[in-house]
Amino acid sequence: MTEDRPPYPPFTRETALRKVQAAEDAWNTRDPRKVSSAYTPNSVWRNRDTFVRGREEIVTFLTAKWERELDYALRKNLWTFTENRIAVRFQYEWHDRAGQWWRSYGNELWEFDERGLMSRREASINDVAIPETERRIFGPRPQEEHGDEFPLR
Repeated sequence: MTEDRPPYPPFTRETALRKVQAAEDAWNTRDPRKVSSAYTPNSVWRNRDTFVRGREEIVTFLTAKWERELDYALRKNLWTFTENRIAVRFQYEWHDRAGQWWRSYGNELWEFDERGLMSRREASINDVAIPETERRIFGPRPQEEHGDEFPLR
């Protein structure tokens, strides 16, 4: 069975932007199986200090992540792209079980196969404690805000 996940490389600015928004939308579902389906069966990840290989490990990783990071809401922006690679910067907000809110800042490097599935993901992420009153990401991005840049701070 052939799996495909358009848009396909080589990317244009328009298709790279669509790929980034699709990833943001998928991650905001907080559904590990749905998210993992965008990756090759043997995809490799580095997420902070954790190394993951393959869809089942992605599902395990994301399940644990979203059990810790409650009310997770994400925004991604295209940074740059080449033929089969995309770099993004992102921010997401979440709170822990004690009620502390966090904003996580990061950069990702993505590599895709010819079917549009991500074969490699490297993420560097830092967490900053914020008061709940400083939150600015509330659930999935509304359609009218797709592509909008977000402030650094």
